[in-house]
Amino acid sequence: MPPIISVQNLGKKYTLSHQSQERYTALRDVMANGARRFANKLRHPFIVPENDSTHEEFWALKDVSFDIQQGDRVGIIGRNGAGKSTLLKILSRITEPTVGQVKIKGRVASLLEVGTGFHPELTGRENIYLNGAILGMGKAEIKKKFDEIVAFAEVEKFLDTPVKRYSSGMYVRLAFAVAAHLEPEILIVDEVLAVGDAQFQKKCIGRMDEVSRNGKTVLFVSHNFPAVQRLCNKAILLESGKVKSQGEVSIILAQYMQTVSQHDDVRNVEVKLGEAKFLSWRLRDSPHDMVHSCYSRDECTFVITLVSRQVMTNAVIGFAIWNEAGDLIFATSSLDSCGDYLDLQEGVYSIEFKVRLPIKAGAYQLDVSLNGGDAKQVDRWTAEPRLIILPKLASSLPERWHGLVNEEAKFVITKESSY
Repeated sequence: MPPIISVQNLGKKYTLSHQSQERYTALRDVMANGARRFANKLRHPFIVPENDSTHEEFWALKDVSFDIQQGDRVGIIGRNGAGKSTLLKILSRITEPTVGQVKIKGRVASLLEVGTGFHPELTGRENIYLNGAILGMGKAEIKKKFDEIVAFAEVEKFLDTPVKRYSSGMYVRLAFAVAAHLEPEILIVDEVLAVGDAQFQKKCIGRMDEVSRNGKTVLFVSHNFPAVQRLCNKAILLESGKVKSQGEVSIILAQYMQTVSQHDDVRNVEVKLGEAKFLSWRLRDSPHDMVHSCYSRDECTFVITLVSRQVMTNAVIGFAIWNEAGDLIFATSSLDSCGDYLDLQEGVYSIEFKVRLPIKAGAYQLDVSLNGGDAKQVDRWTAEPRLIILPKLASSLPERWHGLVNEEAKFVITKESSY
């Protein structure tokens, strides 16, 4: 089947101007220099004046190629400035590419910036029709969907109020409601959902989930990785305007997290006399050369480095794993494992323990703590980088059905008798 979106060798170039100025220029100097340039132009109209600025070429996107099939739900991730928004603007026909081509089959609805297509002096009711028309909806289609759009946006009381008096949250609720009810073949959503509250974000994710289940294609840019993982079945990682990798969501998220935190393996602390600090953590025998990732349901070997500048008796080391929503997934301690307290001398310690983690693929936060004999907390570290759990096996279940625990069950089916 031919792709619904095909991007080939795409590039977008901007020209940046850098004005060369003195360290400080007074207003009188600016006015005098402007008058002098104007007079020179009148006296010598055919002489091109010297340019006091330098120009630099900046490629926001360069040699970007990928195909998206109908029904794919694609998360586009990357650091700020990687080219995500520029790519979406080109796909939405807002910006023309410098080189390359984009082929799109079907109607596109885009939500890239809060209030795009809204007129501040018009009411919410009037802007629904205006924004719908901009997105390609006919008047009859807008009228048919009107009540559903208003109910989704939850702006009934302010429907006849000019949108210039709306909050940013009301703006984005109304804009998303119009775009999501357009019933496009392709829905493109940028980071604007971050403007809304948690309840609205959950509602929007649910709507995009519903759109994708109906065979529509969704392109989603967000730094909310749990939302990306829940909604998307594929991901594209952009870095410095280029496609670094693309494929299964959990793998791409793991690569991104590894890239972001590759210089944060060691905690930058100064250990003074009478202190003890955790310095680093890693996983032994990690897949894909990523020392902070392991497969779900595999036994993981954690190695934590601790430096102590004091003698401690009856010490306890604690360890906890939290998900992105702040739910505690797993917790243990050296007292639980060893059945006794620890006696630590001054020096550097390597703490190693093994545990099987039958949890859903994704990014998790580690929390390690050290308590002294009087139960006083000596050190607590919210460890960086995060733990990445990779999917062990491809599941036939939709991603939205996956729970917090990823454990294998054994089915035994026995026919007792004929009905």
